[in-house]
Order: sequence, then C-alpha cells, then structure tokens
Amino acid sequence: MRLATVKAGGGIRFGAVVDGGFIDLGPKFNGRCNDLAGLLEIGGIDEARRICEGAKPDFPLDALTWLTPNPRLHARMFALGVAYKDHQLETGRADAQFPSLFSKHPQSLVGHMQPMVRPRISDKFDFEGEIVIVIGRAGRHIPLANAMEHVAGYSILVDGSVRDWQKHSVVAGKNFDASSAYGPWITTSDEIPDWRKVMLTTRLNGQQMQHSAWGMLMWDVEFVVNYVSTFTRLEPGDAISTGTPAGVGHRREPQLFMKAGDVLEVEVSGIGTLRNTIVDQ
Repeated sequence: MRLATVKAGGGIRFGAVVDGGFIDLGPKFNGRCNDLAGLLEIGGIDEARRICEGAKPDFPLDALTWLTPNPRLHARMFALGVAYKDHQLETGRADAQFPSLFSKHPQSLVGHMQPMVRPRISDKFDFEGEIVIVIGRAGRHIPLANAMEHVAGYSILVDGSVRDWQKHSVVAGKNFDASSAYGPWITTSDEIPDWRKVMLTTRLNGQQMQHSAWGMLMWDVEFVVNYVSTFTRLEPGDAISTGTPAGVGHRREPQLFMKAGDVLEVEVSGIGTLRNTIVDQ
C-alpha cells in the first residue's frame, strides 16, 4: 500500500494512492487520526488496507498536490552520511564502524513534483538520492531481532546539499529551506520483502547519475534502526534516510551541480519515483 499526504479539494488530506486515484482516509477513520503519523500511532495500516479494498478513489491523481508524507513541523528525519562503500571511496573517507548522522529539518523538505530551491548564495547545489526508513511503532533500545517490527515502510529522499556551506556546517549545508524533497509516499514494508534487493537510480535531466542496490549500504537496515533508537526513542512517523551511493555531482570530473530548470528523478524499485524541478531562489 502507498500512503501519502496531499492537497486536494481545498484541504490537506492523508490517504492511499491506488490505481486510478487517491482514497481519502481521514473521514473513514472518524477523527481517530488526523494525518499519516497519527495513522501510524494508532497502528492503523491494516485497517486502512481493509478500507481501501474495493473502495473507489475520492480524487484523481491529476487533482493532487503532493506534500511530504509527514508534513508536521516537528517531524524528525535522521540522515546517514557516507553510508555506501562506493560513496566512501569517492569521498576518500576512512572506514567507519558506526554511522555518521545529521538531521533534516521539515522546512528543508518539499513534496513530489514541487520545486526544489537552489539558494542564491551558492552555485554548488548537489543531489543525493536516498532511501528512507519510516518508523511505524515506537521504541527505545530496539533489539536487532525486532527492528523490522518497528518499520512501517519506505520512501525516497533527495538530499539537496549546498556543498560550500556544508564545508563549514553540515547541518546548514543540508537544511536550506525547500532544498530537498521527500516522497512521493510511504510504501508499506509488506511490499518490500527483501530490502537488500531494492535498486536506487538517480537521473538528472534524464541522464543516469547514480545506480546502486540498497544492499550496498554499509550497515543493515536492522542495525540502523537499532543504532538510532539507542540514543532517542523513535516515534511513529520518524524517518531515517540511509545515505547516498556514489555518483554525486561534486565528486565528478568536471563537477556537476544543479541549476534552474533541471529535472531530478530518484527512482527506487518497489517504491516509486520522486521527481522535482530546480528553481532559483
């Protein structure tokens, strides 16, 4: 099942993307949850699936404006840096025993088909296609053996990176307003039987920039969930973006950065395609 947050019919709605359209789940839960994070908090995925069986879409897809899956202003996204071996090699970093983490702020994220903004203070606006783990069940010190029980599903991130600012502050370089994208939806974990076989492909203006199996990640998804839950209690709706493979623009010869008018697509097998156009601030 694909769960999304959209604008449609004059309001913000959460629901399921199905063949032919979008099913608005809000009214069908009779106020028990008000957004996708709330749906996860009440453990409502199975009920949502039953509701959608045979239901007719409430809106066609072309009537939707896509938001991030969790548009709450206090939503948390943790992000891994240098998490694929091939990206480690292209950056010249030493082997790491543990993940390096930073935060992606909600204000830095836009939805599918929404413009990503290149900040006017930099011409070094880079792309990083990533796969996101979405937490569905709260937990602290989650054991490796139980980690997947806490995963609701998966999504896609464009980690827009302002490389010159990243050199003096990783958090700043990764969090310019509207510089990254998240979505289009959450694909529930039952749709992905083996995360290691999932393939990620990033294309800039139709040209392939990145292509890798998620199985090339240096740490298992189970370990990533376990590790982050060690220092903070993970909550439903929290997201962990798992880093990018090789092929980023600033490591190419010559370097390649995004500019206004560029179209960036990150396609992940079994999940979907996140597509955004670049605009200047």
